Amino acid sequence: MTEPVFKRPELEDKECISHYFRESPSRSCERTFVNVYLWSRYYKVKFAVIENTLVFRSEDEGTAFSYPAGEPEDVRRALEYLMAYCREKGCPFVLYNVTPEYFSQLDGWYPGRFRIEYDRDVADYVYETEKLATLAGKKLHGKRNHINKFKTLYPDWCYESIGEENVEECFQMALKWRNQNGCDDDSEKNAEMCVTLNSLRLYKELGLRGGLLRVGGRIVAFSLGEPLCDDTFVVHIEKAFPDVEGAYTMINQQFVQHECMDYKYVNREDDTGAEGLRKAKLSYRPAFLEEKGLVTETAEPARMEEENN
Repeated sequence: MTEPVFKRPELEDKECISHYFRESPSRSCERTFVNVYLWSRYYKVKFAVIENTLVFRSEDEGTAFSYPAGEPEDVRRALEYLMAYCREKGCPFVLYNVTPEYFSQLDGWYPGRFRIEYDRDVADYVYETEKLATLAGKKLHGKRNHINKFKTLYPDWCYESIGEENVEECFQMALKWRNQNGCDDDSEKNAEMCVTLNSLRLYKELGLRGGLLRVGGRIVAFSLGEPLCDDTFVVHIEKAFPDVEGAYTMINQQFVQHECMDYKYVNREDDTGAEGLRKAKLSYRPAFLEEKGLVTETAEPARMEEENN
């Protein structure tokens, strides 16, 4: 069979990749050009167009493929291609970051042939936009207290949308944040800061939407995101100086109020399994978690056919 040509995502691939994601909308934070472009510099991920669908290949731990993005009939053909490709190469057929919706589609085409193992550490936290904006209700009372204390401590605060006139200031603030938080001694923190800095450096080219907080004229927090699908906005990055009390709570609320109100939901991505981050994200009371898992075959195709006869 013809060997697919996989390549690392570049800026010139933005429209091609975004086109396939639009054809196959999802609330999973990986289904956006910004994420795959920026993180492909850290993870070994490349893409190819196979059977008129978009497929990513990860070689982080062995070879695994993303669930093809495209029209359903093309997706099924792409899956058949990938299964044949893996048989020819003598490697197991593995799909990663598969949502329940896509696994249901797969299982409908191939009943009982595949199994999925969900990974709690990569599940996205999805919130109702209105609740993040108002922080209404007894369960979010503590968040409102943080907001009120911030406003009392810093009466000269203000919010601004990020644009050409202030994105460089955000870049400089991010550099200071990096120096204060020991990123050079932690490979994962360093990778995240590289993504953050590249997001700001390529802010216009990537089509991001952002907002910042000022206290006393200086930037103390900023947030970056983009529309994910028709009803969901995804927040990719949020940074605040920890010594500015309440800054994280305040930028969270202000960013939603100013940039996300046209969407029913806000996806604030996963917690990577970090205990502190998990506690913080759960404290905002997500509407649901967007689960993702690893798909593998339960039996060889030939044996499945024999059992079904």
